[in-house]
Amino acid sequence: MIKFLSNDKYENLIKLAHLVRKKAYAPYSKFYVGTAILAENGKIFLGCNVENAAYGETICAERVAVTKAISEGVKNFLAIAVATNTTKDGWPCGSCRQVLFEFSPNIIVLASGVNGKMQIKNLKELFPFSFGTINLGSVK
Repeated sequence: MIKFLSNDKYENLIKLAHLVRKKAYAPYSKFYVGTAILAENGKIFLGCNVENAAYGETICAERVAVTKAISEGVKNFLAIAVATNTTKDGWPCGSCRQVLFEFSPNIIVLASGVNGKMQIKNLKELFPFSFGTINLGSVK
């Protein structure tokens, strides 16, 4: 079930995501991303992208926030805000969509660029033919 929150909560998540975006380590792409994920228990976990000279070792902001939450025993989320340093909205990449789907298929995703405008989508809109535990039920 999708649980919508107040605009104030969404705006606070975007604000936090933009603040943590400034801590991102992105010396190669210069693409700075911050995220704030709201857990069902009300806690907010922040993350920023961390690039690496071996590009495949880069970790996205969304996965940083999720792994921080998991390390504290939190696995259910209501909303995630993604903020970038570009004029375009920053939606989660495919890998991040898969990780988010693992824990909260109905999570609300907020995206914002430096212009401050906010877009709101449900993860299922962004990831329509997703792969999850239900797919594993038919493995023989």
